[in-house]
Amino acid sequence: MWKKRTLAMLALIQLGLLLLVGRLAQIQLIDAESFANHNLIAESVAQRTQELIIDDGRGSFVDRNGAPLTKRYVPSLVLFPFLTTMKWPMEQVARITGVSKEEIRRQLEQADGPFVLEKDGEPLALSAQQMKQINDLRIPGVLAVNKQYSLEVVYAPHLLGFTRPDQELIKKRYPKRPLPPKTEVGIQGLEKAFDEFLLADGETKLLYHVDAEGRPLFGLDVKYSDTGNPFYPVTVQTTLDRDLQQEMEQIVDRYGLKKGGLVLLDIDTNSVLAMVSRPNMDPRDPYKNRGAENQIVLPQIPGSIFKTVIAAAALDEGLASLETTFDCSRKIDGKTRDEEHDYGMLDLADSFAVSCNNAFATLGKQLIEHDPDVFETYARKLGLYPTAGWEGAVYHEEHFRQFPEEQKGTIWHDPRDKRVPLAVAQTAIGQKNVRVSPLGVANMMATIARGGEALQVRAVDKVLYKNGATLFSFPPQPASDMAPIAPQTAEELQRLLRSVVTKEDGTGRRFRSLPYPVAGKSGTAETGKMDGGAEFINKWFAGYFPADRPKYALAVVELDCPSGRASTNDVFAAAVEALYAYDHAKNEVK
Repeated sequence: MWKKRTLAMLALIQLGLLLLVGRLAQIQLIDAESFANHNLIAESVAQRTQELIIDDGRGSFVDRNGAPLTKRYVPSLVLFPFLTTMKWPMEQVARITGVSKEEIRRQLEQADGPFVLEKDGEPLALSAQQMKQINDLRIPGVLAVNKQYSLEVVYAPHLLGFTRPDQELIKKRYPKRPLPPKTEVGIQGLEKAFDEFLLADGETKLLYHVDAEGRPLFGLDVKYSDTGNPFYPVTVQTTLDRDLQQEMEQIVDRYGLKKGGLVLLDIDTNSVLAMVSRPNMDPRDPYKNRGAENQIVLPQIPGSIFKTVIAAAALDEGLASLETTFDCSRKIDGKTRDEEHDYGMLDLADSFAVSCNNAFATLGKQLIEHDPDVFETYARKLGLYPTAGWEGAVYHEEHFRQFPEEQKGTIWHDPRDKRVPLAVAQTAIGQKNVRVSPLGVANMMATIARGGEALQVRAVDKVLYKNGATLFSFPPQPASDMAPIAPQTAEELQRLLRSVVTKEDGTGRRFRSLPYPVAGKSGTAETGKMDGGAEFINKWFAGYFPADRPKYALAVVELDCPSGRASTNDVFAAAVEALYAYDHAKNEVK
């Protein structure tokens, strides 16, 4: 009996051993790359590999002069911790770098992986000669490389946008492209618009294998791993000027503009030089306090800024001249006396300068009788509406947009309002349902300054391969297929915009003393929002300068601010002064 039990026990033990061997064979040989959804080979290598990422592989942004906007590359000295277990010429490295032996030894002893040598708490930046001297020593574990770092200053965060790893978004956006789950993808702004260009083709890293105690496993050879692709990652060359962007950010904050911002355009190329939106965005928590919203590309109530469209339509359609007079002692119904703004009878030039509501309400009603779609037509002709940003065909995408968050403006919420005189009058002065973006307003000013040629606004000039060759360029293109306003109309609009500043009682007279002559239009829009009896308004000023040889178009708006407390004019004036100083400094250098 006991023999049978012994044989049965031995048989069970043998069966158990066979099952164990089979399981080990499955794990080690058969399913090593896919066991329980894990690649065991890769994970075992990772466990005994120490690495330092030199470049994450995602493309980057630069300004129009090539200055970095998101990342910088610093010639750095990388040291590996196994140096503590061997003799190596530390004295020579100390002499070349200017970092003492004691400090190098201290940093090595504290390191638990490869690291960049620091000096005074900052990564040590090597010269080209120092890099060559160090690499010529051929010391295992001592390498001079160009390492990627994020910039400490965040430039134009609302325009450039941000990235984050998002597995679901990766699957949705790139269903046929196998990407690691931790791949950073563009969530907003230019990072989102150019995501397909910018996607990482692979990391560049230094790595070596260690045993359980952290000692080199296969000798002292450090492997340099990169994609070997000479074309990627790409660089997106924006139209921004980094110095001007930083200056405009500081001006907006100096005058305490809480909500709104500014956009500065180069008139010749119709490109964004600077864009500032407030509330500011916290890169660590972009959606906090709605900080991710780019107010510059969102439709806002424009108020009297919209009178520029009415003036353009009336002049271009021949329904008025600069000498046509209006009763500026009346409100927009044409009957009720305006006790607060009683200007009497004024011609169109003076009406525009003082922003007489009844003049443009009267013109608006005449224009709608002449052509029910005239407001939309001239808003398009001026590049104000429905959008202003660059849109066109880019490879397989027919409607590529440089400003993915830009929303269409509106003029009429209900077309039946065109038959209601009061609704027409309110619309003509930029109230009721009129909504246009600051980007569109700046574009309208640039269009008039150029003589009536409306173009789409660009924020990116081109995409460059890693070797510097052009992958794709974004040429200026028309804002619409409509015929432009007549040259004479453009000249008359220029005179009107200049009169806002030069007239004794013009709404822009504040800007007469600026170093650059300014032409522009103010706007005060009622928002319908109240706080403790105080009405909130949108306060605008938009224009171009120098008025006699236009170079810049600038739109500034403060949104939802208490009446009488807006910082708009202060910001606009400071920006003009800063640009004058900037140009003057450049001319001195030349």
